[in-house]
Amino acid sequence: MQPNSEHTAPDPRRWWALALLCGAFFMVILDANIVVVALPSIESELGFSEQGLQWVISGYALTFAGLLLLGGRAADLLGRRRLFMVGLLFFTLASLLCGVAWSPGSLIGARALQGIGAAIMTPTALSIVSTTFEGAERNKALAIWGMNGAFGATAGYLIGGPLVDGPGWEWIFFINIPVGLIALAFSPALLRESRATTSTRSFDPAGALTITGALVVLVYALVEAPDAGWGSPQTILLFGGAAALLASFLVVESRHPAPLLPLRMLRSRTLVGANGVMLLFATLGFGMPFLVTQYAQQVLGYSALEFGASFVVTPVAAAAGMIVAQAAVEKVGFRPVAATGMALLGAGSLLLTQASTGGSYFGDIFVGILVFGLGIGPVFATATIAGLAGVPERESGVASGLSNTAFQLGGALGVAIVSTVAVSSSEDYLAANEGANPLVVLTEGFQSGFVACVVLAGIGVALALLLLGPRTRARQEQVEVAPAPAEAGTR
Repeated sequence: MQPNSEHTAPDPRRWWALALLCGAFFMVILDANIVVVALPSIESELGFSEQGLQWVISGYALTFAGLLLLGGRAADLLGRRRLFMVGLLFFTLASLLCGVAWSPGSLIGARALQGIGAAIMTPTALSIVSTTFEGAERNKALAIWGMNGAFGATAGYLIGGPLVDGPGWEWIFFINIPVGLIALAFSPALLRESRATTSTRSFDPAGALTITGALVVLVYALVEAPDAGWGSPQTILLFGGAAALLASFLVVESRHPAPLLPLRMLRSRTLVGANGVMLLFATLGFGMPFLVTQYAQQVLGYSALEFGASFVVTPVAAAAGMIVAQAAVEKVGFRPVAATGMALLGAGSLLLTQASTGGSYFGDIFVGILVFGLGIGPVFATATIAGLAGVPERESGVASGLSNTAFQLGGALGVAIVSTVAVSSSEDYLAANEGANPLVVLTEGFQSGFVACVVLAGIGVALALLLLGPRTRARQEQVEVAPAPAEAGTR
């Protein structure tokens, strides 16, 4: 583990700083999915079309994923505390704009601004965590960070239901404002300023333009594919454009003296594996709850409040799994913990494939979301810790940006995949059974969507076993990807 070169003594405020950073991160993760519960109310009140409604989610994901790497690089160069506060202010103001939105366009625009703030704040916050703590404390802090993220990824349904059925959907955004203002007030006192010390301070504009463009086009292709069709000319052209921009980015990075993403980082099998696992985790973490909330509300007739209350088992199970995972990673390493977590996600999804039209909470939902929740902690903790293992302090912002980019891309991909599978299956069933009960048609689609989640979890298990190595390998890889002495001397 790379020692912190800037501070010889542990910061006495470090645990308070972690609490502040986790609070900010919780807001970001929460806002990625809390809107799912509120979509019916938003649609009716603001007059959204069925096709335009998805952009309440996608507008946030698009700017968030597209600007994450640039946000991480800027934090390393300009100062992590400074950029964290800028992103937090941006996010808080955008939350206010979301809450007072008066039209579909104004809400989508405000959500895009929220994504920009999140892209600045999130990798910066994780970078501060990784540079504030050392050794065993660092792994503990990252596990707490992961537990917080895992809870936030599922708590949106629990928190969103009472807010939507109570004061109104606007409050899913207004609750960010006091949290953001408190975090801004305490940031100067609790967070130390830090930045990478290099002789070349460059943002690599060509690299930033090509990778941001590639991610924006890719996310746009993913969110539009269910409507346009996966094999449509639009989707193929968008994926082709994203691939071309990504190839251009790799060429630029291989020639730039101070690249946005040092390509030698990708030689680390652990780093690549961690981000692959994070991406697969996010496809499931967003895809499965998306299906469950639709099934519960459209087939079983739950209100937003009832579904939110029924989903509480998942974040509780996720927190329990995270506590076990933190200790397990130290004892047995990354691979078995991540693979076990992925297997639990798959098992939970498999149980949900038995959802029926005349089902019930305990008969069709409870056990599945409980088992799924237990898998969240091990996967998220492992991917978070492994994604920063062996990364030099000066590149922690870039590594954090990579991890969060994988998470956001996975979320967009997961919703796109399961919704496409569900809709296609429902249409095929209706075509073969004309005049069938609409609830049966919907349930058939949801069952197929859960099968897709099982397949994704199987891929995740294989990825964890093939790419993630023991913790000792992560330490060795830090040496292998370390810069040449001449470059290291510029630190």
